[in-house]
Amino acid sequence: MTLKSNGFLKDVKVLTVEQAAALPYCTWRLAVEGANVVRIEPLWGDPNRKVGKKVIDEEGMNAYFMSVNAGKKGISLNLGAPQGQEILGELIGKLEVDIFACNQLPGNYKKLGIDYERIKSIKSDIIWVEISGFGPDRSEPAYDPMIQAYSGIMDVNGEPNTPPLRFGVSIVDIEAGNQAYSEIMKALYIREKTGKGRRIDISMLDCAMSLLSLQVPLVSLGIDIPKTGNFHPNFTPVGVYKAMDGYISIAVGNEAQWRSMIEFPDFEVLDKLEYSTNNDRTAHADQLNDDINSVLHKKHTSEILQMFKKEKIPVSEVSTIKDVLEDSYLSSKLLRTKDPKTDLEVILAPPPVKPIGKLDLSFPPRFGEHNKEIYTSLGYDEVDLKKKGVI
Repeated sequence: MTLKSNGFLKDVKVLTVEQAAALPYCTWRLAVEGANVVRIEPLWGDPNRKVGKKVIDEEGMNAYFMSVNAGKKGISLNLGAPQGQEILGELIGKLEVDIFACNQLPGNYKKLGIDYERIKSIKSDIIWVEISGFGPDRSEPAYDPMIQAYSGIMDVNGEPNTPPLRFGVSIVDIEAGNQAYSEIMKALYIREKTGKGRRIDISMLDCAMSLLSLQVPLVSLGIDIPKTGNFHPNFTPVGVYKAMDGYISIAVGNEAQWRSMIEFPDFEVLDKLEYSTNNDRTAHADQLNDDINSVLHKKHTSEILQMFKKEKIPVSEVSTIKDVLEDSYLSSKLLRTKDPKTDLEVILAPPPVKPIGKLDLSFPPRFGEHNKEIYTSLGYDEVDLKKKGVI
């Protein structure tokens, strides 16, 4: 079978045994760049297919699944069966797969026939990548929230004197997916130069801990990092403030910006000795933030934005996700995919870097949607495989 696509990675073929969010996000980024991605699901399907609102009157196509699975083809395969593992090898060889990815528990790799040694024996230059909670040496189940907790991220999130708080976005899943994507790009480059494949192990825990690059050194030096919620522990004023008709995020990053700020009409009340330097302002942050709110709550967000932007002081209204969908500038960055069967359109968040070229993403695949297409190309009868419990 020949897989066809367009885009920067149009010649790259990916076979992925994936579920949940971290690896699907990585392979979605590959698909956005034009890679040919075929996702394998077990006979019970990806659990995320049943998470969230049911937006199509079909089983296994719930809202949560739509987020990071557009642009892919989908097949089912029972890797617990010997014939399923045999077919997996045929898929890798006959589809000329460049990248094999998985995110099962590392302790199950050999049992499922997806371990690096076996896959490499089938295709010597394969790029094999796995995402797991702790890497190959610790085979334990893990999800984003508990990794946020274990890594220390929750310790610095939230308001003062509140319990540990999970970030509102799945930052560990997304960061692990991004790092896997980055390592795959590196591996493709190395293979182009040397002809050799590579094993890539991505630990969600390591990815999460890397996000504490500014905090870990400070704590190691005996410096306490307080929870400051919407405000910054080291720069003041940096935070979210209440205006007359909404919320405003202000980030003053240097003394020149501060001096410009206190020259605005009605802001002269902030021109106090105890606010002279950033360190002074940080030492008196609670009082300063109260003083700023006393000024801003009498002004409309449009007036505040105009003043601050004129003086090049970083400022923004606080957008809701609905605002993002409706704002002409922000919405222009979003991606879209449409179901040819129901005409349902799903709007997708963009990748962190704009893709090379324009790609129309196919709708997220229904469970086993491409079984007939792909298994027939290998010479199998789809009905026969179903009867045998292989797909």
